[in-house]
Amino acid sequence: MMSSNSLFQRLAKWCPWLLRDEPKKPVKVLVTGAAGQIGYAIVAMIARGLMLGADQPVVLHLLDLPVAANALNGVRMELIDAALPLLRGVVATSDEAEAFKGVNVAIVIGGWPRRDGMERKDLISKNVTIYKSQASALQQHAAPNCKVNDDASRIRKYTISMLKHYCYYGTVKKKRARTDIYSDFAVQVCTHEVLVVANPANTNALVLKEFAPAIPAKNITCLTRLDHNRALGQVAEKLNVHVGDVKNAIIWGNHSSTQFPDASHATVSTDRGERPVRELIADEIWLREEFVTDVQQRGAAVIKARKQSSSLSAASAACDHMRDWILGTPKGTWVSMGVYSDGSYGVPEGVFFSFPVTCEKGEWSVVQGLEIDDFARSKMETSATELKEEKSIAYEFL
Repeated sequence: MMSSNSLFQRLAKWCPWLLRDEPKKPVKVLVTGAAGQIGYAIVAMIARGLMLGADQPVVLHLLDLPVAANALNGVRMELIDAALPLLRGVVATSDEAEAFKGVNVAIVIGGWPRRDGMERKDLISKNVTIYKSQASALQQHAAPNCKVNDDASRIRKYTISMLKHYCYYGTVKKKRARTDIYSDFAVQVCTHEVLVVANPANTNALVLKEFAPAIPAKNITCLTRLDHNRALGQVAEKLNVHVGDVKNAIIWGNHSSTQFPDASHATVSTDRGERPVRELIADEIWLREEFVTDVQQRGAAVIKARKQSSSLSAASAACDHMRDWILGTPKGTWVSMGVYSDGSYGVPEGVFFSFPVTCEKGEWSVVQGLEIDDFARSKMETSATELKEEKSIAYEFL
């Protein structure tokens, strides 16, 4: 009988496509507000593969206001100067139609900033105008983003097994070695992945959804991963452990001071296995008061310390959010994402609310069945009430 090495040499000769990884096509990623601090921080992260993977080429579409055109061009020049192997092109523009043209992933950072003395109603009204316009551009100009879930390794294994089935003492009957079985597995999924970062993020995401009806609500999310990461960091510092050993904290609700950081389901990897955070800390006052307040107010603390809002951590969190959404969360781990509520845990439908989610094959799912005590329930209801109020305000301007 012919050796397996000889068999695979024949396979490589007759069906070279089996043993060769096809190069990935570049993904077009839009970053709005790209000349700002978060935009400036995130574009290099994306181009280095921290968002979509170390083997995924990208073309960056950068959008900002005309007044920021020179700064935006400077960002474009720096990206070119960085000589990033995954970066296959940069489009820097102040024209929404050009910026949104053909994009597959949109990171929406640009928005009207809250200034001293500005009421929440005024902030929402300013951003409604911006997000109505961007929703229209997204719907009209973004790519359908048809992805082929061909699961290349599974296809190759199946094909090789089929070829082996027609092997007789190492002789492959070439006429049965069909290359068109790719079509048996190719499934096209048309989607956009949209992440809203600009505040009020949850309500901005809602406006985007309302004015881009062709984009499924499940494909629009808002960023609460920064709050999630802050929660992990606070627990890690409290226990003097590495943050990578802490998982499954939760951010419930709005990306605002009413959010509820919840460590009651979080665990820590120790020498004796995974242990609950509540068991290791055993301090309900800290978990319900200091921990919650520190996470809620961390952004204000950063502003007080550096006289500017969080940029590096926000950009990193946005990359984490998109990477886990598109590439999947590790088994046994959930993350926090602002998603369109389906009524889970009694949260009102029709608002974007932060839940614990797991992700697989580009789809997120709310983690179900977690025990919610009265304290947590009251915090979640407070945040849900605020989101309903924001929704009512936004609808006044729609």
